[in-house]
Amino acid sequence: MSRTSKYPEQFRLDAIELVNSSDRPLRQIARELGVNHETLRSWVNTAKKEPQAGPVADPAVTDEVQRLRKQVAELQKEKEILQKAAAYFAREMDR
Repeated sequence: MSRTSKYPEQFRLDAIELVNSSDRPLRQIARELGVNHETLRSWVNTAKKEPQAGPVADPAVTDEVQRLRKQVAELQKEKEILQKAAAYFAREMDR
């Protein structure tokens, strides 16, 4: 990426990450960020061509990710149970 851009490097990296992780159209993201859509497209295309340095495996981060995934699974299960209970009680109230 060009170092002479009027946008800070971290802003560009965050914008690229947003495009790659979002299901929204690139044009919409560009509009929300206040960037020309072709500029954003150029950043994304350039990033795809650059060799990616893999993330450094930090054991503390890996443990935290595993813990959070387990917590998310538990919360999803609780949510399912509560949705079923709410549906049950809604049926009971209609009787």
